[in-house]
Amino acid sequence: MERELPAPVWLYLQQENMDGAGNVEDIFAPDAEVHDEGRTIHGLDAIRAWKLSAKARYRYRVEPLSAEWQGAGRLRLRARVAGDFPGSPVVLEHAIVLADGRIASLEIG
Repeated sequence: MERELPAPVWLYLQQENMDGAGNVEDIFAPDAEVHDEGRTIHGLDAIRAWKLSAKARYRYRVEPLSAEWQGAGRLRLRARVAGDFPGSPVVLEHAIVLADGRIASLEIG
């Protein structure tokens, strides 16, 4: 399924299953926003720090289950997330907005 996804989403999923933050500048727009766990993370440096913190805290892996386009540049991705957190594994919705070949907005819930 991952190969059917737009390149930045496929790369995001690949890097989610690796240690470290990866190359966030290859995935996210410079002014991208991420909404996760009730907070908003803005910009590449903050997104890199968020990814490193979440990986250290939860040691998680992400498995895409389904993806559905919801208009131009808007993708809803369902993924199973398993890691060191209560209730693992869980299925989470990822609302993704793409712009200029990068992720402009990512909302995880």
